[in-house]
Amino acid sequence: MTQPPRRLALPALAVVLCSLAVCLPASGQVIKIPKGLKELREPEDNPATAEKIELGKLLYFDKRLSSDDTVSCASCHSPDKGWSNGEAFATGVDGQKGGRSAPTIINSGYQRFQFWDGRADYLEGQALGPIANPIEMNLPLDEMVRKVSAIKGYAKPFEAAFGTPEVTQDRVAKAIASFERTVLSGDAPYDRYKAGDQEALSEPAKRGMKLFFGKANCSACHSGHSFTDGGFHNLGVGIKDAEPDVGRFAVSKQEGDKGSFKTPTLREIARTAPYMHDGRLKTLEEVVDYYDKGGEANPQLDEEIYALKLTAEQKADLVAFLKEGLSSEAYPDVKEPKLPE
Repeated sequence: MTQPPRRLALPALAVVLCSLAVCLPASGQVIKIPKGLKELREPEDNPATAEKIELGKLLYFDKRLSSDDTVSCASCHSPDKGWSNGEAFATGVDGQKGGRSAPTIINSGYQRFQFWDGRADYLEGQALGPIANPIEMNLPLDEMVRKVSAIKGYAKPFEAAFGTPEVTQDRVAKAIASFERTVLSGDAPYDRYKAGDQEALSEPAKRGMKLFFGKANCSACHSGHSFTDGGFHNLGVGIKDAEPDVGRFAVSKQEGDKGSFKTPTLREIARTAPYMHDGRLKTLEEVVDYYDKGGEANPQLDEEIYALKLTAEQKADLVAFLKEGLSSEAYPDVKEPKLPE
């Protein structure tokens, strides 16, 4: 499929493609959708089941899916760290560092485009990439199948999820994706305020919300129920580096995509520091300052980025909304399960 232009990578387009091709509504009995979030759609060939989700959870936390048994999906996307890793870059086998931060898994089931540059479609297309990546888990997929097949304790979970105990690349991808699709955050103070609870937000957070959807223009990109448009935008982050990361351009080959990266969800944003694709901004205060100055000038700078000229109080209010309004008491705090032997 031809990659869409930068401005067309929107949730509406993803939903249309999903509904016409491979996706169906998720079963409300299997995946519970928090208040404030919309209906979750899932691939027609990978409907959620409790057994598949449980198998995916085991695989997600299992470090044996790496070449040296030291790295799991949860190593870089930990529930304890906002389903990211709390560092600027992801760390793989032998302490190797990648060049980008680990995106949060939270609400990723709503997104068609996966990874910062959108090179994978849906969670099923993303799941096996880190396993095979030489600087992440470094386990060739054929070897991964043999390794998991040799763990006797996985036979029953695979049979329960797929009807037979056979381990395949496709089944591993579908199981992990099914589990990741359950990592949802909603029902935050913002949602309760919108539902009519006027006491759900503090006065600073209320002022910050007004700025978010008004003068600060945050909602131009951080839109919708999960506070992301699912598209790609150039903020000028790292553009003056000696070898700047070209972002989406590496996938689309479109000049307008140079330096563009996927808009992350702002749900649970207070838990997912540091920020930006390379983790160079350590706090939300720094992020607000960066946007306030209008990003970093470059030929592909997004048209939505310009100097905001916020006051110190306005900046503080905006941060209050991000921290308070979008952090849920029902945070998906999943604990590591007992792994098969």
